[in-house]
Amino acid sequence: MPTSLQVDNSNSADGTHGPPTFKWSYLWSPAVVNPVNLKSYTIPLFNLRDPYARSFHLSWLGFFVAFLSWFAFPPLIPDAIKSDLRLTNDQVANSNIVALTATLVVRFIVGPLVDHYGPRKVMACILIIGAIPSGLAGTAHNAQTLYILRFFIGILGGTFVPCQAWTSAFFDKNCVGTANALVGGWGATFAIMTSLYEGLRSRGLSQHSAWRAAFAIVPAPILIFVATLTLIFGQDHPAGKWSERHNLPATELAIKKGHEAHLDSDEKKAEKKDYGIEQGQVSVHPVDNPEQEPIVKSTVDVAVNKSLTMKTALQILANPLTWLPSLAYFTTFGVELAIDAKMADVLFTLFNKNIRGFDQTMAGYYTSIFGFLNFVTRPLGGYIGDVVYRLYGTKGKKYWTLLCGLVMGVCCLAGGFYLEGNTSPKVPHLATLMGIFSVAAIFSEFGNGANFALVPHCNAYNNGVMSGIVGSFGNLGGIVFALVFRFQTESGKGFWIMGVICIAINVLLVIIRVPKY
Repeated sequence: MPTSLQVDNSNSADGTHGPPTFKWSYLWSPAVVNPVNLKSYTIPLFNLRDPYARSFHLSWLGFFVAFLSWFAFPPLIPDAIKSDLRLTNDQVANSNIVALTATLVVRFIVGPLVDHYGPRKVMACILIIGAIPSGLAGTAHNAQTLYILRFFIGILGGTFVPCQAWTSAFFDKNCVGTANALVGGWGATFAIMTSLYEGLRSRGLSQHSAWRAAFAIVPAPILIFVATLTLIFGQDHPAGKWSERHNLPATELAIKKGHEAHLDSDEKKAEKKDYGIEQGQVSVHPVDNPEQEPIVKSTVDVAVNKSLTMKTALQILANPLTWLPSLAYFTTFGVELAIDAKMADVLFTLFNKNIRGFDQTMAGYYTSIFGFLNFVTRPLGGYIGDVVYRLYGTKGKKYWTLLCGLVMGVCCLAGGFYLEGNTSPKVPHLATLMGIFSVAAIFSEFGNGANFALVPHCNAYNNGVMSGIVGSFGNLGGIVFALVFRFQTESGKGFWIMGVICIAINVLLVIIRVPKY
């Protein structure tokens, strides 16, 4: 039985099909769908019978469980892994860089795969592949084997691309920023893995065994379980199968406006002229009045993912809109990764001998604050992006994103100078240090959410590729900043150098123009 949908056919004053006014009931009612592109105007969080809700929840769940393994090492490194494997500080930094490099490469590769095969299948494949090295994490016995394992576990960071592309395919531009930010706002690994490690230690396991068992107990089986859920309960596209994604009124409107639709063999087989046919779990509805064609304000209204070709690749690379969110994400997500990877070690080094009881676990819990902020800050950043879009168009999303990057950069600058001015034997105040970097983390995560509210407006026909490029640049930022800390032994100087880079990049991006809508 197809799931019932509320199809919004009400016209606004200018003749367009517009999103309805928010009602709390939309959180559990069937999705209210734009009849042109079948994207939902609402996010039915509590209606699991609805394919839009299932796709939403499976997208964040896949990214969350990937994060469990992908970023499980940093909170355990300051003491457990570092001492067990007899790692130097340089080797710890190298292992972080290796993990980020793997994710960077995978995100570039995954983007075109998402546009060709769809986010559901790509998500499930990454989770299954990533489960293998996650289960083998405990076999690390020196720096070299740690590098190898972290490289292959870094593949899981690629789940971010199908995560974002999936919600972008299912939710319309009035709420896509909120949806993208909600599904991407998961970073609780620090608390989960640290707590599990301590729990195993309290049950009598040695340091050597506890961190190894933690990987085998939690990440590996959960990754396979969620991959199975994704394949069974997920849906490729609002129109049904991914090969049927062109069976929309939006495709016909795009062609009328001069866009060329290039279909591969599977898509040609799936092509249908009757938009009223039921596709999988979703009923595809025609525009009410075909003679009165809706006014299309944005490319996002009619764009449907297409496979990457050499021609489109060159067009994407030459488009300044590709580099606006990419370089902005380089700063915001790069800073988040740098703080997540470095802060536990910084806190442990500064306060282990100066505050009684301040051990690896305590440093991990303090660092987990930055991850937990994601639950609120990233979704809020995307939501604010949607709000300013209604008021100021795409330009509002752009300036909100860049403002977040600038504030974050200033805080990194201030935190770096504060650390540099409070070196041994003088010790910085823990509360002051956490306060400065909490503000930096808040605006970093605001910026991450704002950025992926902006991404759907850039190269809309290749949203998978676009998500892959932007996501890769976030990891590139993490690598660059990790290299700063790798070759700059003074943490304070490393942080203020990072702040200068972020401020400069976000100021330069102001000149890039964006479409009105």
